Formats: sequence, structure tokens, C-alpha cells
Amino acid sequence: MNIDFSEEFEGWPATQTVFPITGVDLRVLPGNHPFYSAERDAIAENWLKETAANPHLFDGRMIFQKRLALTDKGLSGEGYVIPFSTFMWWRRQPDRQGGIHLFAYPVIETSDGALVAIRMGPHTANPGQVYFAAGSLEPEDMAHGRCDIEHNMRREVLEETGLDLCDAQAGDGYFATHNRRTVTLLRMFRFDLTADEMVEKIHAHMLVAEDKEIDGPVVIRSADPQAYSYNIAMLPVIDWYFHQRSLT
Repeated sequence: MNIDFSEEFEGWPATQTVFPITGVDLRVLPGNHPFYSAERDAIAENWLKETAANPHLFDGRMIFQKRLALTDKGLSGEGYVIPFSTFMWWRRQPDRQGGIHLFAYPVIETSDGALVAIRMGPHTANPGQVYFAAGSLEPEDMAHGRCDIEHNMRREVLEETGLDLCDAQAGDGYFATHNRRTVTLLRMFRFDLTADEMVEKIHAHMLVAEDKEIDGPVVIRSADPQAYSYNIAMLPVIDWYFHQRSLT
């Protein structure tokens, strides 16, 4: 099937709105991302500045999209494996041309109707920001040359919180939202635990976690955008979730 890939977002729903998608198919291509090839010197120079400001940063590998297509069959993409330093330089660009950042949010819901997120630690790339336990797609999230979104979400949640998404009831299908050339995939995961019980489990995991990425759990009970220092990608998600709840 021929897919009309694009680096732009013509024909997509409006930015910062949440909409359903019927599926996800993200291919990972061999070779270097064109943005990395074109900006290699600037990436290296910026990375020196980033690590001087935060020596804890690690130049690992992640998957960065080059082009996407949104059709009635779902969301398709083509990306490349890049050094994390490439993404850090890209996100500093005012227009963020040359690539598309795509990641997945597992929207964790408690049995008493709250959402549970995490606050990032001071040594991370997003210090103090609040968002759902998540991370960039990495090579270990690949299977047969494609991104495995479910593996990525389960891995990130388990690493950061100790919670296993296999213990939750997964929602039907995916949703998405986009803003400033960043696409967020969403899927609901409802645990049979109260917010207090989940917070207790996360605190217990923080005591034994090898990588101290998070500063603690955050319980969200409203769509108030000022309640916490939210990552901007969280705002349409909490607005959508609590609006849907108000209709039931």
C-alpha cells in the first residue's frame, strides 16, 4: 500500500486536541537521520553546553521520526535511530523543522477516578516537569524493524514507577494529540488500586530503583493547568480526560 508520508501536518485535527486513531505503524529505517547528518557540528557544540549545565545527561539512542501519515488506517511513520544529543539540539530550534518527535503516554487511571503521573528529578532533561511515566522510543522498543509502542510504555512505567501495565485494564485503542511538531500517542490503563495505594507502591519502588529519574508521584484530580508544573503535552490530555469523565 502506498502511503502519502509528509513532514508537515496538513489535514490533521487541530493542535492540542485529542483524537482517536485506528492503529500505529512506525518503521525504523537504516542509516542516519537527515537532520543529524546536516546538523552534526551544531549538535556536538550544543551537547557540550547541555552537559556543562547538566553533567548527568546521557547521550543514549532514541528513535526520531522523519515523516508521518495520518489516514483512516491509522498513524504511519518513518524514522531513524539518533543520538539523544540530536534531539536536544532539534528541540531548541524555533520552528523545529527537520524531524518529528513522537512518544507514547500511558494514561494511568486509579480505581477512585484520579490520574497518576510523575515529577521528573532535577538531574534529568526535563527537571521538575510533571507528566505520565514515559520516555522516548529506543532501539530496545523495536521489533522486526518497527516500533513496539506497547513495549515502550510498559518498559518506561516499570522502570520509573515499579507498576506493571500488564496488571491494568488497557483501554480500547489509541488516541493522539500534536503540538509544535511533537506527537503524543495515548492509551488508557486502569489499575484496580486507589490513588493512595498507587502512590505507596511508587514510593516503595523509588527506594530500590537503580535509576533515580523521578522526584515522586503526582495525583491529578482535575484539569486545572496550574495545579502542577506540567509538561505542555499533558495539558490537552488532562483536559480531554476530565471532560470525558464529566459526560459519564
